[in-house]
Amino acid sequence: MASRGGFSNRLGFIAAAAGSAVGLGNIWKFPYEVGENGGAAFLVIYLACAFLICLPIMLAETAIGRNTRLNPFGAFNKIGNRRWGLVGLLGVLSGIMILSFYNVVAGWAFGYFIQIGFGGLLSEGVHYGDYFGGFVSNITDNLFYSIGFMVITALIVAGGVQKGIERWTKILMPLLVIMIVGLISYGLTLDGAMDGLSFYLVPDFSEITANTFYTALAQAFFSLSLGMGALITYGSYVGKDDSIVGAAALITIADISIAFLAGLMIFPLVFSQPTIEANAGPGLVFFALPGIFETMGSIGPFIGASFFLLLCFAALTSTVSLLEVPVAFVTDQFKTNRKKTVYFVATFIFFVGLPTMLSQGASDFFTNFTYYGGESKDFFTLIENVFSDLALPLGGFLIAIFAGWSWKNKGFQKELYFGNAALEGTFLEKMILFMVRFVSPFVVGAIFIISVLQIFFNISLF
Repeated sequence: MASRGGFSNRLGFIAAAAGSAVGLGNIWKFPYEVGENGGAAFLVIYLACAFLICLPIMLAETAIGRNTRLNPFGAFNKIGNRRWGLVGLLGVLSGIMILSFYNVVAGWAFGYFIQIGFGGLLSEGVHYGDYFGGFVSNITDNLFYSIGFMVITALIVAGGVQKGIERWTKILMPLLVIMIVGLISYGLTLDGAMDGLSFYLVPDFSEITANTFYTALAQAFFSLSLGMGALITYGSYVGKDDSIVGAAALITIADISIAFLAGLMIFPLVFSQPTIEANAGPGLVFFALPGIFETMGSIGPFIGASFFLLLCFAALTSTVSLLEVPVAFVTDQFKTNRKKTVYFVATFIFFVGLPTMLSQGASDFFTNFTYYGGESKDFFTLIENVFSDLALPLGGFLIAIFAGWSWKNKGFQKELYFGNAALEGTFLEKMILFMVRFVSPFVVGAIFIISVLQIFFNISLF
């Protein structure tokens, strides 16, 4: 079998895995979750969840990948059994389905970049909510934007681990930070910016409810790309001399730092316009921000286009990792040519995503596809609920159970020692094992159960 390749060094892995974690979940989803859940109080809980609950699962995924040098399905088959292999297969399937709708949303961001930067979208009299509704239901434009995004993703992945994924994430991640810092600097000059910072940075713990904890953990889990096998796949390219404990900590820090900076970018912009609500929800980016950019006069199109280009960069670092999961699965299991596999899998996933694209008004069948939880659901929502809201925590729960209880001969502990021999017998090692065995599976399992009840049966426990 031809060499699978690997990251050139520890920095390459950190950059790629941080790129996988950093995506629309940080730039788009995190700010509106903060806005809907009390501002700074949510931020504090989110940070705690990322390090105490999610970091141990990240270590488990990376350890499984490095130990086996295989994709999620092959990895669980090798050190577990065929039943555990189904957990890996769930991760591969989740990666495929999440990319199928993620590429559509990335296409929206790409389209807004084009429309604001070159199409004159920002103008008086435009109702941006109505515009967005028309935009996402326009199948012709969305085909163009989504195909373009998938092609770019495929070209990067086809370049291989070092020359493709590692090289481009090392370019995109610094550009991402530079663009965010630039938009933060501009936003802080606006009237009302300090009110936005106060909302974001000064906790009001009276706003905390049980739902705040649930939402914060779910957001941290989604943001860090856990449960879908991406980190098992990336871990399979990591050398034995590299400390995965330190790397996982740095990846978590990078991810939450980008999310934190995204809040610093968004809320001064939002509070500069008294008519925009901080809790505007998912429409905060596509509905509210274009109206803010319009008020900026001649500089508005530049700022707006820069923002949506930033979204594109963030999305691209994640689509690359999502595509790598099924590509690694096919190349490992069927010994296929990597480049041909990339283009085949990317094309397949693009077609899988067509119903999602049609479900935003272009097709009544897919727009009113099913009914559960007390209301009609479109195809996009169904796929997101099943493969993101449910499959990821279920996968994370099972990965923690495997690493903590089923991996024979203390395989997880031994894998932690490679590149970090001094860890053995320390309090940190005991804490990691305790979290993987007891805390993480209990909490993430609870998230799965709560999500099933809320999403499909409209039963709220809070």
